Amino acid sequence: MTAATPATSIRAGFLPDIASTRLYFGAWAKLSVLQYFVAETAVIAAWAGPQPYDRRTGYISDLGAVHCGLYEGRDVCSPLHAVMNASFVVQGLGMLVGALLLSSALLCVAARPGVRLAFGPGHRVPWFAALAAKVLTFTAGAGTIIVGLVPEDAGWFAVHLTGALMYFIGGALALLLLGTLWLRQSPLGWFILACGAVSFGALVIGGVTGMEVPEPGTLERFMGYPVTIGLATTGLVIAQRVRQELKARKVRTAAQAIRTF
Repeated sequence: MTAATPATSIRAGFLPDIASTRLYFGAWAKLSVLQYFVAETAVIAAWAGPQPYDRRTGYISDLGAVHCGLYEGRDVCSPLHAVMNASFVVQGLGMLVGALLLSSALLCVAARPGVRLAFGPGHRVPWFAALAAKVLTFTAGAGTIIVGLVPEDAGWFAVHLTGALMYFIGGALALLLLGTLWLRQSPLGWFILACGAVSFGALVIGGVTGMEVPEPGTLERFMGYPVTIGLATTGLVIAQRVRQELKARKVRTAAQAIRTF
């Protein structure tokens, strides 16, 4: 048997192993970020400020403020601040675990079973884009953990703000890269790309205006919500496909065992 030529190797490419429990856990880790919406709803319901909390004008970080009283001109009082901050940390951990467990090869092919990923100088862009998306997702996860560990009124606002920017910027850019990679890989590629575009667009508006807008809460949520929804969507796509492949492998293994018997 003759050795394959470099051209043949490039055409054959690399077949990612989709049927992996590690990848399944990674996908569910990304899906777990949805718990944020449950926690936020509960914390808002327990708000004890002089005025009801309004998502349109209230900053997300106000929900995690430890003390009651005036903060930068806003009446803040969030009795369940510990729940909100814990949710930030859990959300960040989900993003970190997902970034660590999901391989670049898997992200390149959107977890499509049987799809080969080509090597070679002309095929490096998807690899680099997927790796960058992993790094950016990790950065965003670390940022939201910082937000949870350092509330806005803890006296280290610069650290809190840095964490928030890590989340918004890292999450938006990660979705833009993944959405672009997945345009031909999954019907949800456009949705993921749109989530990244909305988040990044809102971030630019917030930077230009310094958040001096009629509804800063709405603008901040246009920065953050799409990141959570977009990352959860990627987790859902991967979890479904990995689960199908795990089931298929079990069926093949059982059939082989029967034939051997």
